[in-house]
Amino acid sequence: MDSATFASVGAGLVTIGAGIGIGKLAAAALESMARQPEIAGQIRLAMIIAAGLIEGVAFFCAVICFKALGG
Repeated sequence: MDSATFASVGAGLVTIGAGIGIGKLAAAALESMARQPEIAGQIRLAMIIAAGLIEGVAFFCAVICFKALGG
């Protein structure tokens, strides 16, 4: 297998992992907002920050995978 195959598989795994992570984050945040609606604003802010960090790591990993395509 060449590096292009590994890079493609890596980019796919990064995408799947980020999707699962953000999905679990959103589910937990919505459940906690339903239990305690008075702090929904704080939970929303924490959720947005955490989702941004997950997306940042996923983007970094995807760039590394695609950089492997270039050699």
